[in-house]
Amino acid sequence: QAPLVESGGGLVQAGDSLRLSCTSPGRTFSTYVMAWFRQAPGKEREFVASITNVGRVTTYADSVNGRFTISRDNAKSAVYLQMNSLEPEDTGVYYCAVNGGYSIKPSDYSIWGQGTQVTVSS
Repeated sequence: QAPLVESGGGLVQAGDSLRLSCTSPGRTFSTYVMAWFRQAPGKEREFVASITNVGRVTTYADSVNGRFTISRDNAKSAVYLQMNSLEPEDTGVYYCAVNGGYSIKPSDYSIWGQGTQVTVSS
């Protein structure tokens, strides 16, 4: 079983909202930084948002700042991504990942989920 399992993706129209969830069955990542990345067809995987374990400090990519909100529930070993005012440019596979420290580089994250597809039509 994958260490992280994403859910909540789907096909929506521009302006709609989605809430992605990421859980870690059988494992706890309460001491780790948790993050969301996305990858559009033909493009590199890019940072979307992260949240630290201490202080719940959040960081967002400029392209989603003000529209997306990341949160976590350590008791449930889960991280969420609330996505509002979705745009066609938000289309892609969304992945959650964990790391021992803050980073926006995918290569720094060693634990990943399998991803969930988000498609936003215009």
